[in-house]
This record gives sequence, structure tokens and C-alpha cells, in this order.
Amino acid sequence: MAKKILLLGSGELGKEFVIALQRLGQTVIACDKYAGAPAMQVADGCEVFDMLDGDALAAAVAKHQPDLIVPEIEAIRTERLYDLEKQGLSVVPSARAVNYTMNRKAIRDLAAKELGLKTAKYFYAKTFDELKEAAEKIGYPCVIKPLMSSSGKGQSVAYSADDLEHSWQYGCEGSRGDIMELIVEEFIRFDSEITLLTVTQKNGPTLFCPPIGHVQKGGDYRESFQMPAISEEHLKEAQRMAAAVTEALTGAGIWGVEFFLSHENGVYFSELSPRPHDTGMVTLAGTQNLSEFELHARAVLGLPIPEITFERMGASAVILAEEPSATAPDYVGIEEALAADPRLDIRIFGKPSARKNRRMGVVVGYAPHGSNLDELRDRVKAAAAKVKVISK
Repeated sequence: MAKKILLLGSGELGKEFVIALQRLGQTVIACDKYAGAPAMQVADGCEVFDMLDGDALAAAVAKHQPDLIVPEIEAIRTERLYDLEKQGLSVVPSARAVNYTMNRKAIRDLAAKELGLKTAKYFYAKTFDELKEAAEKIGYPCVIKPLMSSSGKGQSVAYSADDLEHSWQYGCEGSRGDIMELIVEEFIRFDSEITLLTVTQKNGPTLFCPPIGHVQKGGDYRESFQMPAISEEHLKEAQRMAAAVTEALTGAGIWGVEFFLSHENGVYFSELSPRPHDTGMVTLAGTQNLSEFELHARAVLGLPIPEITFERMGASAVILAEEPSATAPDYVGIEEALAADPRLDIRIFGKPSARKNRRMGVVVGYAPHGSNLDELRDRVKAAAAKVKVISK
């Protein structure tokens, strides 16, 4: 039962995952390209290296001899994971899943071309001329994203040909890793968007968390809430799509599967990540019998998850840095925010530096079933607004 786990990426999601693993008696080595990352603060050990450096990744594996390798970020030399898997090491959920989902090209082609799931129309562009050609085929407005990025970095909407130069530069600057290629997508006029946390098990059925609605700004999550208004028809279709794509990718763990919902045109598959999802931080409010991090820990360890139960409504809102800080910033307003409502909690991630609009913490809150969701969201956002990040 006791295993050593090498965590590749040590952000705020990794931190909560490490805590969940340690409650089950596991040993975790947290890795990232900078020292003092959030998950390193609670892990049993840490390594600092660039995970796009395949030799450095192999050296860390050789040093620690982990039982499980769990990626938490996109910028990893994913082809090395195939080699490690062939050597008998377990990659979570699988080397195939990580390789496909770290690259929007692979996962989009799998969903649209191989599985026949409904997605936005799309083309790829490696040059500015290819971008112009793709945008003309798609039409305006269109969404332009790097093939590899996270938290909305490099994502923009082009409303006319005049916007393309900015979108090209912004997309290239926001790319993670060494893949300099963009995806140009049809702009879907959706009514809402959801994350459907999907849990695949080694010896059990695929399970679904209640859907999570979310609001993004600049491609990055700002608030999430569970459970949003969604028709039974749309929910079943989203579950069908999520089950199909996770089965094709193979492996056990939690997956953040994103969808656009349109009353007129139905459900569109958008993206997928093979790990806990940022919008799923709302589950820290006790909305489920197990948070997304506890679900991921159980799934990767092969422990049974008989059922996911929806206990109460929840909402989350992020705390952002308004200015850069070269060192760990201070926080003011936490006391005021917590005093305002006993059904709220605050998580400060402990990042060792800040940049403008960097996510530094989150407020989560809950309400009984049948409560007014808008009122809950307003309470949580009001508390988050009270917390200020002060640079040093």
C-alpha cells in the first residue's frame, strides 16, 4: 500500500494532492523548475529541474526509484514517459494519456477525428501566414490558442484580420515547452461552460462528479460553482463524451473534461486534463463526500471509490496578485473575509513570488441544497475581494 510518488509539477493543485496522498500514508517527492513551489512545502522531498529536460527527468527517476510518476503540469518531456513505462514504471494515468493531453493537437484530433465527438471547427498554424489562412477558413470571431499552455496563457479572440498579429505574438509568448504551433478554433456561441470531473478506476466503474460551472477571464478561471443549472439531456451527453475520451486514453485517475453547452446546438467537447482541475477547487468546500484531490489519490493508488455523492452546493473565487513581487508577498484582509461568513474558507497557496494576475489563493464556500446559487457566488466573490496581495 505504501508507495513513493514522483510528482511532476508542484503548484497549488499539486499541494492539495500531496496532502491527500500523505493522509493515506504515501511518500511524495515534489518536482518543479523553481524552488519553494507550493507542493514542495508539504512533500517529503523535492527536486528542482526543468521537466522539458529529458535527461534531468530520467536522473530524478533514477535517484528516487518511484512506484508512481504523476504529472501535474503540461511542460514535460512526455516522450520520455513512454520509455519509463516500458521500464516497468507506472505513469498516471498513463504515458499515452499524458502525451495526448499535454498537446491540444493530439487530444483534439483524437476527440474529433477518431472518436467523432462534437467540437468546434479548428485548424493549426505554425506560421503567421498559416494563421491568416486558418482564420479566413474559420471566419471571425475565432479563438486562437497555443498547442501547449495552461491557465489560459496565450489565448485570445480575433474579431477581425487586424487582431491576428497580436494573437500570433500573444499565442507564441504564452506557449509552454518547445512547441511553437497554434490552434485556431471556431468561436462557439455557448450559453454556459462546465467542467465534468471524471474518475476512472483500476477495478471499478467510471464515475462522474456533479458538473462544475465556471467563469473565465482572459482564458483563466476566476470563479467556479457546483452545481450549475444543466439539463439532464446535456449532462448525459457530456458524460458519454467524457467516458469515451478517457477510455481511449487509458489509465486511472481524475480527469478535468471541459464542455461548452448551447441550448440550440447541444454539447461541445472543449479540452481535457489528466489530473485535478483548477475549477475543481470548489470541491474543497465539502460539496462532495471526497474532494477532487482525494478522488485522484484513491484512483491512482487503486483504492475503491464506490460512489461520489453530492453533499451541498459550493462556490469558489480566486485571489489574484495585482502587482509583481520578487519575494513571497504579504496578505491583508484575511481576518475580515473570514469574519464575514462562517461557511467560507480561504486557501493561500504559498507561492514564493507574484506577478500581475497570478493566482495566489482561493476562497471556497458552501450552502445547503436548494439555496440560491447566485447569492452563494456573490458571498464568496465578496470575501475574495477583501483579500489583498501586498508585494514586498
